[in-house]
Amino acid sequence: MESKVNADPAELAKFSDLAHRWWDPESEFKPLHQINPLRLDWIDAQASLAGKKVLDIGCGGGILSDSMARKGAEVTGIDLATKALRVAQLHAMEARTPNITFREISAEAMADEAPASFDVVTCMEMLEHVPDPASIVSACARLVKPGGWVFFSTINRNAKAFLLAIVGAEYVLQMLPKGTHEYAKLIRPAELAGFCRQADLELQQTRGMEHNPLTGRYWLSGDTSVNYLISTRKPAG
Repeated sequence: MESKVNADPAELAKFSDLAHRWWDPESEFKPLHQINPLRLDWIDAQASLAGKKVLDIGCGGGILSDSMARKGAEVTGIDLATKALRVAQLHAMEARTPNITFREISAEAMADEAPASFDVVTCMEMLEHVPDPASIVSACARLVKPGGWVFFSTINRNAKAFLLAIVGAEYVLQMLPKGTHEYAKLIRPAELAGFCRQADLELQQTRGMEHNPLTGRYWLSGDTSVNYLISTRKPAG
């Protein structure tokens, strides 16, 4: 029997259709370009990326993967959106990004193929787009070496997040394409923490990411009511 892939075909099609715009900093992906330095520095401050073997799950067009490779990590980016992956590969070739490869494979299949192979696993802005986020968290835990780091970022599920992340960002400010996020798929921090505990990942730090639409500035804070990031570690022993 064919195994069911933990991905929504409509989600994959949506991001594939936009693939050619990933590396345009003024496109629909402008917010990703703007938050990337914050995400990168937050990950690097905890996991010291230089010399580490890193897996970026749901890498899309490769914005985070590329920047981690430029910090000195050996990066593998995986995704199931074919066109976005082609964009990531093309950009890496054109920019001559060192130590980076991309593969079209699911997190679960990668975990079966290469368990406990990575010092760092990142899964950013992706869990809110899949049918079974707990399965992805479990795959991340299987992929990381004992003592290694796993990083997640996603969007809270509450009235404020609905107003700011969906109504505001997609419909009013048009910072993101309409339909980028579906409210029912958003994940509360307590739910994500629960998935992590089930997968034997130990919570290290939770940070919120805030945005001022007037100035366009993003910053990390203690406010996890809308966008938030979680760092975890796999026990060493």
